[in-house]
Amino acid sequence: MDLGIRGRHALVFGGSRGMGRACAQQLASEGVNVTIAARTESTLAQAAREIAQATGTPVRFAVADLTTDAGREAALSACPAPDILVNNADGAPPGDFRLWTQDDWRKALDSMALGPIDMIRRVVDGMMQRRYGRIVNIVSRSVKTPQLELGLSNGARSCLVGFVAGLARQTVRYNVTINNLLPGVFATDAQRHHIEGMLEPGGKTFDQLWAERGSNNPAGRYGEPEEMGALCAYICAAQSGYICGQNILIDGGAYPGTY
Repeated sequence: MDLGIRGRHALVFGGSRGMGRACAQQLASEGVNVTIAARTESTLAQAAREIAQATGTPVRFAVADLTTDAGREAALSACPAPDILVNNADGAPPGDFRLWTQDDWRKALDSMALGPIDMIRRVVDGMMQRRYGRIVNIVSRSVKTPQLELGLSNGARSCLVGFVAGLARQTVRYNVTINNLLPGVFATDAQRHHIEGMLEPGGKTFDQLWAERGSNNPAGRYGEPEEMGALCAYICAAQSGYICGQNILIDGGAYPGTY
């Protein structure tokens, strides 16, 4: 299927590893001019080189922190007028909300809500003027199935999802869609860090917890980053202009509800 996005420009945050990298690679394979952004130059350079080799499409990168004004400006300097924006940031580690400080909450909001919202603010008007835009926020299933130990993520990501719900209905008539992808358990470094945060003295080992989380999913396994990449690319397609303001689960059937 030709997604109709060859020659478009995409800016992908968190594009050097995990699900963000998979999204960047799938877009590049569709002929999109991709710029990946993250905080570490060495991993960015390696990812850009490897994606270009795999897809035959040159990939640019920007050393940029989504949580800072300077970082967001650096990303846009490398990709000034994106047709596609993928907001993607690691979640906060699990913990006890009684121990979280105001600074913990501010960091979570900067990463998972305020940074992405400011990126949307910076690019959405240009997209509407050009009559094409696809904004994809990679959030988490936790906005539909909240877990107590993930309160920082539940709260911050829900802020972003709530904001998008209003804005998306205003942009879609200009062929600018905004959607949220809600991954469940995926075989990524972020998932490994999550499990490391769940380890307790005398409790189950990392390997035991890792195996359980995969096997307990209805699919009997973890999701693979490439599956997220394929979904992201389709949501960015020219044919996807009627999908807007949605929270799309990709979790192997783990969400127990009908709706």
